[in-house]
Amino acid sequence: MRDDLHIDLQPDRHGSLGKSKEQKDQLVKRLKRIEGQVRGIQKMVEDDRYCVDVLVQLSAVSAALKKVGYSMLEQHTRGCVSNAIKSNQGDEAIEELMKVIHQFSKS
Repeated sequence: MRDDLHIDLQPDRHGSLGKSKEQKDQLVKRLKRIEGQVRGIQKMVEDDRYCVDVLVQLSAVSAALKKVGYSMLEQHTRGCVSNAIKSNQGDEAIEELMKVIHQFSKS
């Protein structure tokens, strides 16, 4: 991994500024649905299901995770990054955003 793309986790930061309760609930609901899909895939493997069927389900989970990620990127940009720009801390927030977009686009 290149050091210039490394993004440290920020346990001291809280992300509630960019998400309403409704948005947060919707993200959690989507993630729980994805969790169920992953368990279903695990069962398919355990039951020795046809490889193509498993691959189709893996693709669906991957797409669902991407959708959650893009939603979080949008909320982060509209909330955290926007607030940082308004409080004259935009350069750091934009740099961090660009790193996470680059990291996200690699997956």
